[in-house]
Amino acid sequence: MPVKAAKRQAGFTRGGAWPHTDEVALPIARLNNSGRFLLLMFSLLDIPRSPGCYIYKNEKGQIIYVGKAKDLRKRVSSYFQKTQLDTKTSALVSQIAEVSFIATSNEVEALILENNLIKKHQPHYNIDLKDSRRYAYLSLTDEEFPRLILSRKRGSKGAYFGPFVSAAERDYVHETVNKAFQLRTCSRLPKKACLRYHMGMCSAPCEGLASKEQYEEQVRRAKMVLSGKSEQLASKLQEEMNASSGKQAYEQALVLRNQIKALDKLAIKQNMERQKVYDEDVLSYIVRDSQVHLLLFSVKEGVLLSKQEFSFPFSKGFFEEFLVQYYAEHPIPKEVIVPKAADAAVAEYLSKLAGKKVLVAVPQRGEKRQLLELASKNLELTFFGDESKMKALADKLRLHTMPKVIECFDISHLSGTSTVGSMVQFRNAKPDKSNYRRFRIRTVVGIDDFRSIAEVVRRRYSRLKAEGAAMPDLIIVDGGKGQLSSALLVLQELELKVPIVSLAKREEEIFVPGLAIPIRLSRKDKALQLVQEIRDEAHRFAIAYNRLLRGKRMREKE
Repeated sequence: MPVKAAKRQAGFTRGGAWPHTDEVALPIARLNNSGRFLLLMFSLLDIPRSPGCYIYKNEKGQIIYVGKAKDLRKRVSSYFQKTQLDTKTSALVSQIAEVSFIATSNEVEALILENNLIKKHQPHYNIDLKDSRRYAYLSLTDEEFPRLILSRKRGSKGAYFGPFVSAAERDYVHETVNKAFQLRTCSRLPKKACLRYHMGMCSAPCEGLASKEQYEEQVRRAKMVLSGKSEQLASKLQEEMNASSGKQAYEQALVLRNQIKALDKLAIKQNMERQKVYDEDVLSYIVRDSQVHLLLFSVKEGVLLSKQEFSFPFSKGFFEEFLVQYYAEHPIPKEVIVPKAADAAVAEYLSKLAGKKVLVAVPQRGEKRQLLELASKNLELTFFGDESKMKALADKLRLHTMPKVIECFDISHLSGTSTVGSMVQFRNAKPDKSNYRRFRIRTVVGIDDFRSIAEVVRRRYSRLKAEGAAMPDLIIVDGGKGQLSSALLVLQELELKVPIVSLAKREEEIFVPGLAIPIRLSRKDKALQLVQEIRDEAHRFAIAYNRLLRGKRMREKE
């Protein structure tokens, strides 16, 4: 392999200064002996609970499926938790070797991203989508009395608006504009006014109840709304409403008021794809602990296509150096959007390298600023999402230090048989599987979770104490007050002062020693989500061990 290619494969650009990966790669477990698909649970914890797109790759690194989700982690986990999958999905899951993701600000952005990723990579399992048309437009027809209709592609006549990335949003805009500005919907003008006129939804140009000039004004206002000029129109309508009210023309004032209200709702609902004829790159970075973490979005003709992540040691002038080295080996877009101004010589250098003018911009507002904020959000999620969880947990539990090492215990049995205990360790909010432990319960007969918890906690920490090993920053027990009390008594016997809590599954309440009332947190709270992740992993690990023992016993009986 050529040296240059080997460096790139190893994650280095020229000079070996920029280690990076194009996507966050998460390993996937293979089929187990029973033929069931298993996801390595620690990879799930790297996926944020935010909207975005998830990308599945096979062992060759080829993209085989692209999907969108409102909650990335929930959607990805659903592929591996279902016991019965259809034939196509089973075939897909069996080939997944890596998972990567790109977070977005909302579901609409995820729709755009999914559409363009599919068009670019044409994954095998997206066969139903890869030949689909782009999103639909709304069109004002070229007629004497124009109609607002749905159009799948742009034609030569009429005015087109969009494309709309969400069918629900498009239909809402269509209905609202028609109703607010009383546009006709009939394909042919009838001889007399229809029911829509009597319901106040059409101005009935068919009977001349609206003159051609009046109808043209209605169409002009509809164009303003569809062109994104709702604020300008709303101000004008407000003035007209006040004037009509002053003249005691209350019916006209009511019509104008309803139009203003419709515009307010429409401002939130209306979402269209950015229309650009040139490419952009969006960069964001954070310097922390003498290390630079940088993220780069590639935007082609107004739509987000991919992201890349870089980490390297901080040095003075690192940003300009990065731009020069990166674009020496990558295509140079017309515009590079950055969070802080770079040396003017960089833009000149990039322009000469590209053979065209390249703008290095620092946007303060508008769509470009929103793209920059989206890059910053993904940067935080990728590099520092786990740290924010630990800080949130320390704050909610009023811990003196951030819980970098957390250990969690769970008990599993089947009707009092094959009782086992599990302990999982999370380090910096990520599973440390080398420190997982499992226990066969020795001193308890039958169903007694309290005594079982006490046994495994005693065995774990008496050993750590004897070895002089470091204790965790926080202990979590699966269960309620009873399990917490049992574990706390053991710690007191061992004369250990380690923060300990329990999580009751039914209401997801956190019990804390000394507090009469458990802590209840929002399901969206990062602190609760972290505790749930750790508890669920301990539960999974315990069940897996329980099943293993039962399987062994069944084979022995045979």
